[in-house]
Amino acid sequence: MAPVGAAALLQLGMLLSALPTQYFISQWYGADSAQRIQTMERLIIVWWSNFTKSFLSLDAWTDHLKFWLSKTRNWYYGEKKIESGENEETAHSYFAESTYVRSPKPESVRFSVGQVIIHKRLGYSGVIVGWDVKAKAPEEWLQNKYPPAKQYLKDIPHYRILINKANGFGKSTAYIPEEEITIIMGLQVHHSDMIAYFSGYDGSKYTMQPWLKRIYPHD
Repeated sequence: MAPVGAAALLQLGMLLSALPTQYFISQWYGADSAQRIQTMERLIIVWWSNFTKSFLSLDAWTDHLKFWLSKTRNWYYGEKKIESGENEETAHSYFAESTYVRSPKPESVRFSVGQVIIHKRLGYSGVIVGWDVKAKAPEEWLQNKYPPAKQYLKDIPHYRILINKANGFGKSTAYIPEEEITIIMGLQVHHSDMIAYFSGYDGSKYTMQPWLKRIYPHD
Protein backbone atom coordinates (compact mmCIF):
# COMPACT_ATOMS: atom_id res chain seq x y z
CA MET A 1 0.00 0.00 0.00
CA ALA A 2 1.43 3.36 -1.09
CA PRO A 3 2.07 5.89 1.67
CA VAL A 4 -0.50 8.65 1.98
CA GLY A 5 0.92 12.09 1.27
CA ALA A 6 0.19 15.31 3.13
CA ALA A 7 -1.88 16.65 0.23
CA ALA A 8 -4.04 13.51 0.19
CA LEU A 9 -4.60 13.76 3.94
CA LEU A 10 -5.63 17.39 3.53
CA GLN A 11 -8.11 16.49 0.79
CA LEU A 12 -9.54 13.66 2.89
CA GLY A 13 -9.97 16.01 5.83
CA MET A 14 -11.82 18.53 3.68
CA LEU A 15 -14.14 15.80 2.30
CA LEU A 16 -14.94 14.47 5.76
CA SER A 17 -15.73 17.93 7.01
CA ALA A 18 -17.96 18.60 4.01
CA LEU A 19 -20.89 16.44 5.23
CA PRO A 20 -21.40 18.12 8.63
CA THR A 21 -20.75 21.47 6.96
CA GLN A 22 -23.47 20.82 4.38
CA TYR A 23 -25.89 19.77 7.12
CA PHE A 24 -25.12 22.92 9.09
CA ILE A 25 -25.60 25.11 6.03
CA SER A 26 -28.90 23.42 5.11
CA GLN A 27 -30.24 23.99 8.61
CA TRP A 28 -29.24 27.63 8.94
CA TYR A 29 -29.04 29.03 5.42
CA GLY A 30 -32.13 27.62 3.79
CA ALA A 31 -32.77 24.77 1.37
CA ASP A 32 -31.88 26.51 -1.89
CA SER A 33 -28.99 24.52 -3.44
CA ALA A 34 -27.39 27.50 -5.18
CA GLN A 35 -27.42 29.48 -1.95
CA ARG A 36 -25.91 26.53 -0.05
CA ILE A 37 -23.14 26.08 -2.59
CA GLN A 38 -22.31 29.78 -2.52
CA THR A 39 -22.22 29.80 1.30
CA MET A 40 -20.09 26.67 1.41
CA GLU A 41 -17.62 28.18 -1.04
CA ARG A 42 -17.27 31.25 1.17
CA LEU A 43 -16.72 29.09 4.27
CA ILE A 44 -14.11 26.98 2.49
CA ILE A 45 -12.28 30.09 1.30
CA VAL A 46 -12.30 31.56 4.82
CA TRP A 47 -11.16 28.23 6.33
CA TRP A 48 -8.36 27.82 3.80
CA SER A 49 -7.21 31.40 4.31
CA ASN A 50 -7.08 30.91 8.10
CA PHE A 51 -5.33 27.55 7.69
CA THR A 52 -2.61 28.94 5.43
CA LYS A 53 -2.07 31.95 7.69
CA SER A 54 -1.77 29.73 10.77
CA PHE A 55 0.17 26.70 9.50
CA LEU A 56 1.62 27.35 6.04
CA SER A 57 3.03 30.80 6.70
CA LEU A 58 6.66 31.36 7.67
CA ASP A 59 5.64 34.41 9.68
CA ALA A 60 3.12 32.34 11.65
CA TRP A 61 5.71 29.73 12.53
CA THR A 62 8.15 32.51 13.47
CA ASP A 63 5.52 33.90 15.84
CA HIS A 64 4.96 30.44 17.34
CA LEU A 65 8.69 30.03 17.84
CA LYS A 66 9.00 33.44 19.51
CA PHE A 67 6.13 32.56 21.82
CA TRP A 68 7.71 29.30 22.99
CA LEU A 69 11.10 30.95 23.35
CA SER A 70 9.53 33.61 25.58
CA LYS A 71 7.92 30.86 27.67
CA THR A 72 11.28 29.11 28.02
CA ARG A 73 12.99 32.37 28.95
CA ASN A 74 10.36 33.15 31.58
CA TRP A 75 10.79 29.67 33.04
CA TYR A 76 14.58 30.06 33.13
CA TYR A 77 14.51 33.43 34.83
CA GLY A 78 11.84 32.16 37.19
CA GLU A 79 14.28 29.47 38.32
CA LYS A 80 16.99 32.08 38.69
CA LYS A 81 14.65 34.23 40.75
CA ILE A 82 14.07 31.32 43.12
CA GLU A 83 17.83 30.89 43.47
CA SER A 84 18.29 34.60 44.14
CA GLY A 85 15.43 34.35 46.64
CA GLU A 86 17.44 31.72 48.49
CA ASN A 87 20.40 34.12 48.63
CA GLU A 88 18.08 36.87 49.80
CA GLU A 89 16.79 34.61 52.56
CA THR A 90 20.38 33.99 53.67
CA ALA A 91 20.99 37.74 53.82
CA HIS A 92 17.84 38.21 55.92
CA SER A 93 19.13 35.72 58.48
CA TYR A 94 21.47 38.45 59.72
CA PHE A 95 20.78 40.97 62.50
CA ALA A 96 17.92 38.97 64.10
CA GLU A 97 15.79 39.28 60.95
CA SER A 98 15.44 35.55 60.34
CA THR A 99 11.89 34.23 60.59
CA TYR A 100 12.78 30.80 61.97
CA VAL A 101 10.89 30.04 65.18
CA ARG A 102 12.93 30.64 68.36
CA SER A 103 11.76 27.64 70.34
CA PRO A 104 12.74 26.57 72.87
CA LYS A 105 14.15 29.83 74.19
CA PRO A 106 17.67 29.37 75.61
CA GLU A 107 18.27 30.45 79.19
CA SER A 108 21.18 32.56 78.01
CA VAL A 109 18.75 34.99 76.34
CA ARG A 110 17.64 37.14 79.29
CA PHE A 111 15.49 39.74 77.53
CA SER A 112 12.36 39.43 75.38
CA VAL A 113 10.84 40.94 72.26
CA GLY A 114 8.65 43.88 73.24
CA GLN A 115 10.74 45.04 76.21
CA VAL A 116 11.98 48.63 76.24
CA ILE A 117 15.71 49.09 76.73
CA ILE A 118 18.26 51.77 77.47
CA HIS A 119 21.73 51.58 75.97
CA LYS A 120 24.10 51.70 78.94
CA ARG A 121 26.86 53.61 77.19
CA LEU A 122 25.13 55.70 74.53
CA GLY A 123 21.98 56.45 76.49
CA TYR A 124 19.35 56.00 73.78
CA SER A 125 16.15 54.03 74.36
CA GLY A 126 14.40 51.56 72.10
CA VAL A 127 12.34 48.40 71.91
CA ILE A 128 13.51 44.86 71.18
CA VAL A 129 12.06 43.41 67.95
CA GLY A 130 14.27 40.33 67.62
CA TRP A 131 17.18 38.40 69.06
CA ASP A 132 19.85 35.85 68.17
CA VAL A 133 21.53 33.47 70.60
CA LYS A 134 24.83 34.86 69.34
CA ALA A 135 25.72 37.50 66.79
CA LYS A 136 24.62 36.69 63.25
CA ALA A 137 26.09 39.21 60.86
CA PRO A 138 28.52 39.34 57.93
CA GLU A 139 32.05 38.61 59.10
CA GLU A 140 33.30 41.97 57.85
CA TRP A 141 30.68 43.75 59.98
CA LEU A 142 31.68 41.75 63.05
CA GLN A 143 35.37 42.47 62.56
CA ASN A 144 34.72 46.20 62.26
CA LYS A 145 32.40 46.31 65.28
CA TYR A 146 34.43 44.16 67.64
CA PRO A 147 38.20 44.70 67.94
CA PRO A 148 40.34 41.77 69.15
CA ALA A 149 39.75 42.65 72.81
CA LYS A 150 35.97 42.52 72.28
CA GLN A 151 35.72 39.40 70.13
CA TYR A 152 34.03 37.49 72.96
CA LEU A 153 30.92 39.65 72.46
CA LYS A 154 30.18 37.81 69.21
CA ASP A 155 29.22 34.74 71.24
CA ILE A 156 26.61 36.31 73.53
CA PRO A 157 22.94 37.11 72.71
CA HIS A 158 22.35 40.04 70.37
CA TYR A 159 19.16 42.10 70.05
CA ARG A 160 17.65 44.03 67.18
CA ILE A 161 16.36 47.38 68.44
CA LEU A 162 14.00 50.01 67.04
CA ILE A 163 15.52 53.21 68.39
CA ASN A 164 13.20 55.76 69.99
CA LYS A 165 12.90 58.81 67.72
CA ALA A 166 12.45 61.00 70.80
CA ASN A 167 16.16 60.51 71.52
CA GLY A 168 17.17 62.32 68.37
CA PHE A 169 19.70 59.56 67.72
CA GLY A 170 21.17 59.35 64.23
CA LYS A 171 20.18 55.74 63.51
CA SER A 172 16.70 54.18 63.49
CA THR A 173 17.76 50.59 64.30
CA ALA A 174 20.61 48.87 66.11
CA TYR A 175 21.98 45.38 66.64
CA ILE A 176 23.69 45.20 70.00
CA PRO A 177 25.01 42.64 72.51
CA GLU A 178 23.14 41.87 75.69
CA GLU A 179 25.71 43.35 78.04
CA GLU A 180 25.21 46.83 76.57
CA ILE A 181 21.49 47.17 77.40
CA THR A 182 19.26 47.33 80.44
CA ILE A 183 15.46 47.11 80.73
CA ILE A 184 13.28 50.12 81.59
CA MET A 185 9.51 50.25 82.22
CA GLY A 186 6.91 52.94 81.69
CA LEU A 187 8.64 54.43 78.66
CA GLN A 188 6.92 54.40 75.28
CA VAL A 189 8.93 54.19 72.09
CA HIS A 190 8.14 56.32 69.03
CA HIS A 191 9.20 54.80 65.73
CA SER A 192 7.55 54.64 62.30
CA ASP A 193 7.68 50.82 62.27
CA MET A 194 6.11 50.22 65.70
CA ILE A 195 2.66 49.28 64.33
CA ALA A 196 4.23 46.61 62.11
CA TYR A 197 5.69 44.81 65.14
CA PHE A 198 3.34 45.62 68.03
CA SER A 199 -0.35 46.15 68.75
CA GLY A 200 -0.16 47.87 72.16
CA TYR A 201 1.78 48.68 75.31
CA ASP A 202 0.87 47.71 78.89
CA GLY A 203 3.44 49.86 80.64
CA SER A 204 6.05 47.15 80.97
CA LYS A 205 6.15 45.49 77.57
CA TYR A 206 4.82 45.89 74.04
CA THR A 207 2.34 43.29 72.75
CA MET A 208 3.65 41.50 69.67
CA GLN A 209 1.69 41.27 66.46
CA PRO A 210 0.57 37.64 65.74
CA TRP A 211 3.22 37.08 63.04
CA LEU A 212 5.99 38.13 65.44
CA LYS A 213 4.57 36.07 68.30
CA ARG A 214 4.80 32.97 66.09
CA ILE A 215 8.54 33.55 65.74
CA TYR A 216 9.08 34.25 69.47
CA PRO A 217 6.40 32.12 71.16
CA HIS A 218 8.11 32.16 74.59
CA ASP A 219 8.75 35.92 74.82
